[in-house]
Amino acid sequence: MNPGEVLIVDDSPTSRMIIQRCIEMAGIAIPRYSQAENGLEALGTLKGQAAAGLVVVTDINMPKMDGATFLRLLKADPAIAGVPVIVVSSIASSDEDAEYLGLGAAAVVKKPVSPAKMLQAFGSLA
Repeated sequence: MNPGEVLIVDDSPTSRMIIQRCIEMAGIAIPRYSQAENGLEALGTLKGQAAAGLVVVTDINMPKMDGATFLRLLKADPAIAGVPVIVVSSIASSDEDAEYLGLGAAAVVKKPVSPAKMLQAFGSLA
């Protein structure tokens, strides 16, 4: 899959920058990046946007709306349910991974994020 845009959802500007840099360093060519500080803002960004060619990379622990709630609401909306979501989590638990995958995440990346982890996650979208 060659995404045309990646929406990075994280409350930390530094984390958003690191995620983008890791994707770039992995050699994944993304023409456009957009950002949101939480799930609520991300849903607003996605409303009315074409879902084709879009990938979301989201953190879990965020204010206003966490990543799990965001993932549930995204997958419940038929207009954007097909958007692949990569979850970035600091929780090292296979139960948590299974929960996110069960909610519809395409992949789970453990922090710290690295180019190799992002390459593997994006590779699973094909």
